[in-house]
Amino acid sequence: MLIVQKYGGSSVGSVERIRSCAARVLATQRAGHDVVVVVSAMAGETNRLIGLANQLAALERPTQEPGRASSSPYVASERAGDRAHERELDQLVCTGENVSAALLAMALQNAGGAAISLVGPQIGMYTDGIYTNARITGVEHGRLRQALAGGRVVVCAGFQGVGPDGNITTLGRGGSDTSAVALAAALKADVCEILTDVDGVYTTDPRIEPRARKIPRITYEEMLELASLGAKVLQIRSVEFAMKYNVPVHVRSSLNDSEGTWIMSEQRNLESAVVTGVALDRNEAKVTLTNVPDVPGTVAAIFGQLARAGIIVDMIIQNASRGGSTDVTFTVPESDLRNAVVELGRLGLPESGPMEILSDPEICKISIVGVGMRTHAGVAALAFEILGRENINIQMVSTSEIKVSVVVHDRYGELALRALHAGFGLDLEIEAAV
Repeated sequence: MLIVQKYGGSSVGSVERIRSCAARVLATQRAGHDVVVVVSAMAGETNRLIGLANQLAALERPTQEPGRASSSPYVASERAGDRAHERELDQLVCTGENVSAALLAMALQNAGGAAISLVGPQIGMYTDGIYTNARITGVEHGRLRQALAGGRVVVCAGFQGVGPDGNITTLGRGGSDTSAVALAAALKADVCEILTDVDGVYTTDPRIEPRARKIPRITYEEMLELASLGAKVLQIRSVEFAMKYNVPVHVRSSLNDSEGTWIMSEQRNLESAVVTGVALDRNEAKVTLTNVPDVPGTVAAIFGQLARAGIIVDMIIQNASRGGSTDVTFTVPESDLRNAVVELGRLGLPESGPMEILSDPEICKISIVGVGMRTHAGVAALAFEILGRENINIQMVSTSEIKVSVVVHDRYGELALRALHAGFGLDLEIEAAV
């Protein structure tokens, strides 16, 4: 078998942990498998490097206009959007993964194994050239295949690739997950193991609901929904990649050999699970526009203004027309609330009276996810009934084929999560699907 193993920052966070990872990798190889390893930077290292860049940025004194979206996820300064500056950011932050890869290769060699570390250009990981948030366009894996054929473990620096101009580009926060899944897809690996400090994907956040259970099997679609709703086990783009190329992903602990959670395509025996998980997202804020002209093109103007500012809108409700005007309510990330209000204040709408902009940061979004919703009626009704029994008022509702999301006041977030988790039986033991 060919196995791709990805180790996160906590798994390579110290010399002792790196030695432990090396022992696990060699045990896998000595069991008869070819092994490619992808590593993140040591825990805290990327933040340290970004902190250095931010210290320099602070000396420049930010002049970024209110509401202007930064194209860089790292440094919010007047240099954001400057390609020369962002090139150097990528040169800087990718060094964390390079260090981890070299140290793990050394640990493998010290333990008697044959290993080689490779960085983005050496791996053959090609991207679209967008600094700080690049997308993978292809993988040339000839060098990896050659090293594997020679009996070596290949240790790859995650999070990075090379653009068309030959410069290093990074894949955004959590990009090492995407690196690992992309390599697994290119190499047609039998499995991509995501080894981390948790032992799988849970029905909800165990820190909020101690009765949360590890999910033995989950579909790509369910994992994609949970990742987009705030579950931090896997980066969203890595799940998209796995689903597109049908890469089997096994999320498991790097601290033990226990079975974790398998992420896979939908299978018939998964249909019995109506709801697989519950997610709580507190990074939400609500905006309501009153007295909006009820004429064609108005809603397009509102959301076009937000889109040009790089503000992502989630749930949207347009109320019934009242005397030629209407109300529009939507949610945005809480971090974008101020910019959203500023942008909307600049909006000049034709035939507009005194449009009022109301904002509310004290909300949260609770979502239930499960492919079984496709074949079971009354899931939303039951969710509303459960929340009603707890006297939790629902402010907004959004549904998809496999998801029901509600917005409630932030003070009721954890209560709503626990109630839905129990109400749909997720605190009961889950039968392992095979």
